[in-house]
Amino acid sequence: MAVSKTNDRVGAIETRGIEPVPDHERHGHAGQMFWTWFAANISILGLPLGATLVAFRGLNIWQAVLVAALGSFGSFALVGVLSLAGKKGGAPALTLSRAVFGQRGNAGPTLIAWMSRVGWETISTTTAAYALLALLHTAFGVGQNTPLTLVCLLVFIGCTLLISGLGHATIMWINKWATVVFGILNLVVMGFLVATVDWSKVLHVPAGPTSGVIAGIGFIAAGTGIGWANAGADYARYLPRAIPGRRLIGASAFGAGIPLLLLISLGSLLAAGDRSLATASDPVAAINAMLPSWMAIPYLIAAFGGLLMSNHLSTYSAGLTMITLGLRVPRAAAVALDVVVMFAGGIYFMLIADDFYGPFSTFLSLLAVPISAWTGVIIVDSLRGRTYDPEALMDTTRSSRYWFSGGFRLPSVLGWVVAIVAGLLFTKASTSATDVWFAGPLAGTWFGVNGLGWAISMVVAGAVYALFGRRPAAAGSADEPAPAAREEAGR
Repeated sequence: MAVSKTNDRVGAIETRGIEPVPDHERHGHAGQMFWTWFAANISILGLPLGATLVAFRGLNIWQAVLVAALGSFGSFALVGVLSLAGKKGGAPALTLSRAVFGQRGNAGPTLIAWMSRVGWETISTTTAAYALLALLHTAFGVGQNTPLTLVCLLVFIGCTLLISGLGHATIMWINKWATVVFGILNLVVMGFLVATVDWSKVLHVPAGPTSGVIAGIGFIAAGTGIGWANAGADYARYLPRAIPGRRLIGASAFGAGIPLLLLISLGSLLAAGDRSLATASDPVAAINAMLPSWMAIPYLIAAFGGLLMSNHLSTYSAGLTMITLGLRVPRAAAVALDVVVMFAGGIYFMLIADDFYGPFSTFLSLLAVPISAWTGVIIVDSLRGRTYDPEALMDTTRSSRYWFSGGFRLPSVLGWVVAIVAGLLFTKASTSATDVWFAGPLAGTWFGVNGLGWAISMVVAGAVYALFGRRPAAAGSADEPAPAAREEAGR
């Protein structure tokens, strides 16, 4: 691997921010995306997702396995498609999005993306801190208390900061080798969990309705790949342009799909015999209680490591997103600021909030709508042959070819906003049957009941943009006037 001028090598702090990577600094292969998305999805959060399919969607194990396969492989194939923009433009996803939404119009999708990343980071940090508390209790008999909870949060956040702060090359290296280590540990733990399954109950669970299967696919997609849709290009931006796109898509789909299929299916198995996992306020403890006592330490190490693999990726993307929003600090400093917010969120979940999964489900269902709307616009734009101007991406002034009308590309922004409204009409976000945070007026329809507001948002965004957005030309877009024309128009 050639030495990069931006220190993109293992153990060195990556100094490149969001500026596009030039061709002579590109390196790597499509297989890196396999390890990246495998690492992001070996955490135990896949188990309660699977438990939800049985406990709340009414599916049997065979339906749950089908749902897990379609939802996880399909949604991460979409992540692979979106990451092609990173290979083409050499910049993070939300930076490339400036070419589609305009320098000012891109602020909305970018802010939502950052909120999504912080939300996932908080979920991972909270769960990992629970795992570390349980590990200390098992190994040393230490009981949980507020100071120890804060220490556990800080340990996990410190590990995250170390990896994410170093940057791309270190992340790619750790993804591969840590995935092997923690993947094997997870397989051992999963083997013992399978032994706890009450097969007589599992095999006699009746099949759920077709609507439950459809809703389950949407739920898994929204909780897995859709949450990463606006981050795929962040990790593909160093790859050479010559890498075939189909390899990138396949590596993304299989890298995430394999661990998710195993974990979600196992969660469904466990819930078919005992539904307590789906409602547990502490999923780490709930799973730990199903294992032999001597398996507790390997399990908790695997849980901590798997969550760290997911969290450092999310934090890396969050740092890039903050810079895209306009934060003028080095990339490593942006990561450090992000973990401060993550720490505050962990304190809220562990020391203030009464319910873990209520806020989790609400967070997923609401943020999936604007993220899906962004995805719909980007997909249509990519299919039209989008190319990127590196200088214009970084030029946030009126002279940028991506300034458009007052900083907004109206067809894209219109499609995004209309799609959010359309998606929310069919969306219901609640922590329980009686605690409803938000319910659109059409949430009681078939699409709403089956949790497909995010899918409607994606379709509407793509359709509006396809109708009103003009086809890109070779240098960018037909509705992007040349600099000389902009100067003339401004006189």
